[in-house]
Amino acid sequence: MAIKENVTPGLPFPPVVVGIAGCSGSGKTTLAREIARTLEGIHFHLDDYYLDLGHMPYSERVKQNFDDPKLIESELLVHHVGSLARGEAIERPIYDFSTHTRVIGRTTHVEPGRFLVVEGLFALYYADLVPIYQMRVYIDTPDDLCFERRMKRDTVERGRSPESVKAQYDATVRPSSEKFVRPSAANAEISVDGRDALDWKVERVLGEMRKRGLLRMQG
Repeated sequence: MAIKENVTPGLPFPPVVVGIAGCSGSGKTTLAREIARTLEGIHFHLDDYYLDLGHMPYSERVKQNFDDPKLIESELLVHHVGSLARGEAIERPIYDFSTHTRVIGRTTHVEPGRFLVVEGLFALYYADLVPIYQMRVYIDTPDDLCFERRMKRDTVERGRSPESVKAQYDATVRPSSEKFVRPSAANAEISVDGRDALDWKVERVLGEMRKRGLLRMQG
C-alpha cells in the first residue's frame, strides 16, 4: 500500500509510524505504551479491530480462536493506519470483549499526531500494513516467560482459573504464536529481547530511531 505524501492542513509533517509485534505476554503493549508516552505520540493497539461476532450465538463466539489473524478486520485496520499516516483523523471502532461484538453507534475519534505506535500480535503480519511503518520492531520473548506473564495477567486481572488459562494457552495461544506471530519477526528491522528491562528496551528503540533521523525530523 503506497502512502501519499499529502498531509492534512494544520499538520505540517508526515507522522512517524512504528510497528511493534510480539507474542501474547511478550511485553509489546508495555513497550509500545512507554514509547508513545515518551514521544508524546499515539499508542494504537489492534484489539479494537476484531470482527463483530454478533451474528453468532454467544456459545459459538467464545469458541473462536482470537489468536488467529483472520479474526481481525485487516482491511479496515490498514485503511485507518494509512489514514493516520497521511495525517487524516479516523473513527476507530470500539470492541466489547465481554460479548465479542462491536459497540453499535459509537467510535473513538483519533487525531493524527507526530508519532503513531501501532502494536499488537499481528502488527507485522499483514502484508499491506508492513510498508506503512518507518520502523518495525519485534519483541522476542521465550515461550515460558510469555506463558508465565499470561498466567499472572489472566488469573490476577481477569479472575480466571489457572487450569483454564493453561488449557487455552496450549490449545490456541501457543500454536497460533508459532504459526503466525513468531514468523512475522522476519518483517522486523530490529529485534528486542523481551527479557530485558523496560528502560533498556525503550532506549534500544529510541536509539535506532535517532540513528535513522526519525526523531530529528520531528524536532
